[in-house]
Amino acid sequence: NAWVVPGYTETRELGAGAGGRVVLAVHDATGTPVAVKYLGERLRSDGAFVHGFRSEARVLGSLDSPYVVGFYEYVEAPPGAAIVMELVDGVALRALLSREGATGPEAALVVLKGSLLGLAAAHRAGVVHRDYKPENVLVAADGSSKLVDFGIATGRDSRPGVAGTPAYMAPEQWNGAPASPAADVYAATATFFECLTGRKPFAGDNFAELALQHLEAPVPDGEAPEPLRPLIRRGLAKAPHERPENAAAFVGELESVATAAYGPDWEERGRGRLAALAALLPLLFPSSGGTARGTTALATTTFARPGAPRLRRRFPRGLPAGAAALVLALLLALAARAGGGEPDGDRAAQAFATTDTASSASPPDPRTSSPPA
Repeated sequence: NAWVVPGYTETRELGAGAGGRVVLAVHDATGTPVAVKYLGERLRSDGAFVHGFRSEARVLGSLDSPYVVGFYEYVEAPPGAAIVMELVDGVALRALLSREGATGPEAALVVLKGSLLGLAAAHRAGVVHRDYKPENVLVAADGSSKLVDFGIATGRDSRPGVAGTPAYMAPEQWNGAPASPAADVYAATATFFECLTGRKPFAGDNFAELALQHLEAPVPDGEAPEPLRPLIRRGLAKAPHERPENAAAFVGELESVATAAYGPDWEERGRGRLAALAALLPLLFPSSGGTARGTTALATTTFARPGAPRLRRRFPRGLPAGAAALVLALLLALAARAGGGEPDGDRAAQAFATTDTASSASPPDPRTSSPPA
């Protein structure tokens, strides 16, 4: 008897958790397969969760990049709230690292480049992700990747409090400094290091030890291949002003280093390597009909007051059902806090997201309006 977003036919449930559930559905008017994420019923009365959910929808709706999960529609009605998202057939980077360990340098460079391009789109829109990590990168069957989960994203220079995932938090994040694109660069580089070495750059038995490592320990660039050490040193610099100022600036440095070290075909080989690694996990592909456990893509979305208008983007016409492959994000993750109180905005609902390379969001429908503030 659960509420269903009007205009969609559900196929099956992809996953469920405390924050809500995600279902595979088809858009009735076009036959486009989509993932519909529903806010958990018990959370709809919590204003903080609702506010965070709305913010997530607004951020996703403002971004237009092939490296960021697409946004189709956000709906709220008295019985429930939901967000309809783009889909991709693939697995989370975390699943690849857990199964295979280090990816190799060229594949790691491809992951970093794709992630930086996705982050660059957010930075141009004035958004700082704040929770970049392997769980939030989806690798498609062709070796391409998409960035997901803007659940704790915030505006540049805002002070939303300490939030993020400790293993990837920049030193300034531990201190509650204003959000900046340089913090996203740090997290992307920490993930790049993990792709290269099979382990996180810093470790600790508790938050205090981990914080001290990020704040004071030398950058472990010696564990990376020699040609790539300058990227590690730059991206993991302790001071924000010593890192590239944003993701777009880091892309240029990456391409120069990668071409000098591995030749002009490094990206093609890296994508092939990622595709091969993803192919080793066939049961994690939703196109297999199974449940893609271990692929995570957090998202929070909020919805307006009951009866609020829908915010949508048009679906592509003529796309047959089944043409778009699915990837789902099942795992709920908690944004770790490093001491202090937890602002309301940081208690946003942690729900699921899915993505798909086969279809892309179209321009917003001018007949509908934006989510209310």
